[in-house]
Amino acid sequence: QVQLVESGGGLVQPGGTLRLSCAASGSAYDIPTMGWYRQTPGNERELVATATRGGSTRYADSVKDRVTLARDNAKNAVTLRMNALKPEDTAVYYCHARVIRTIFSQSADYWGQGTQVTVSS
Repeated sequence: QVQLVESGGGLVQPGGTLRLSCAASGSAYDIPTMGWYRQTPGNERELVATATRGGSTRYADSVKDRVTLARDNAKNAVTLRMNALKPEDTAVYYCHARVIRTIFSQSADYWGQGTQVTVSS
């Protein structure tokens, strides 16, 4: 089984910086993509940023000018850094990984438990 362990989040002041980290533990043949999504009450979970093992990244239009995602393949970990936080960035942030458990397996989506981020003064 693969588990995603998240750290970071909490209360951040408007204009501040957010740093979220996520590491995958357990056995996996490959983890093609890792990243972060977020969700607010009554809305669908939306992409924030994702990175492939090869280093390609994709960012949501709403945050692309304020966010960077770094992936450490050796540690199966990703770190999200978001600057100039706004109240509308308030959400539960979820780590995501697309995992191939064995050479014979299809890929499957794994999610962290989520971490609350609140942007408020």
